[in-house]
Amino acid sequence: MTTPENPIPATEYRGLPAGRMPELRMMPAPSDANVYGDVFGGWIMSQVDIAGSLPATRRANGRVATISVNSFVFKNPVFVGDLLSFYADIVKVGNTSITVNVEVYAERNRLQACTVKVTEATLTYVATDSDRKPRKVPPLETLLA
Repeated sequence: MTTPENPIPATEYRGLPAGRMPELRMMPAPSDANVYGDVFGGWIMSQVDIAGSLPATRRANGRVATISVNSFVFKNPVFVGDLLSFYADIVKVGNTSITVNVEVYAERNRLQACTVKVTEATLTYVATDSDRKPRKVPPLETLLA
């Protein structure tokens, strides 16, 4: 049930993903929000891009560039004071590209341990060389050696 004080249905509440470490944790500041304390979608998008680039950079063993935002869904609002956790998983590796799924959870009212999923997105990055031209993603076995 939603109320003006609590606009998120109880079914949306959940804990952080068990057994996983977030790629990034951030707390938006007042300068990241409008006068009502609602965090700008563009700020969230930039943090999602950073979080997604971290596993892509590790897998590419070097520089990557965002080539596309395949999907981006804002599921719940984000407020100043929320502690955001960004989880990123590689879902596909191509010849030069790496596709990453990012999920964002907000811990609000941390004294009451209220956590809600606020955003999910899928982004594709391309591995680039020192001239910023696409390059092949190295085989996984060369990274593990």
